[in-house]
Amino acid sequence: MSRISEVLDRIKGVREYTVSLVDAVPESQWFRQPAEGVTHVGWQVGHLAMAQYRLALDRVRGVQPGDESLIGERVLSLYGKDSVPDSDPAANATVEEIRAAFDAVHARVIEEISTMDDDILDEPATQPHPVFGLKGGALEWSAQHEMLHAGQIGLLRRLFGEDWLR
Repeated sequence: MSRISEVLDRIKGVREYTVSLVDAVPESQWFRQPAEGVTHVGWQVGHLAMAQYRLALDRVRGVQPGDESLIGERVLSLYGKDSVPDSDPAANATVEEIRAAFDAVHARVIEEISTMDDDILDEPATQPHPVFGLKGGALEWSAQHEMLHAGQIGLLRRLFGEDWLR
């Protein structure tokens, strides 16, 4: 198995797990914050869409024409690094917008990265990052970062308990 295939398998596996958590949360609960200062599922999913775009596309092949059809500036800015979750649905992108970006970015990552040679993994990332310097590191961090946020989604589900319908 090629190195690029191994990285893609990790990215796909983590996404399957994340989707299983997200799909179990009713859309009516996406902007619910169980306590002040705690995030919400909408922010987590939007942040994952933004991060996967920045890590697995932007830092690997650079911003390309047409990327705005994958993820719009609204999602990039609302759920970027240092953004603050807001429980008001009107202050967020819609669930449909967030989920569309989450799914479209991931599909494009799989499509583009699967056609690349292993050599790309050893090339410098297009932008510096404190965790990695190479494109392979950007892809690995994409999977690791997503698993971290999948844990937060799992915790939110646990905090909501059985009262989904409230």
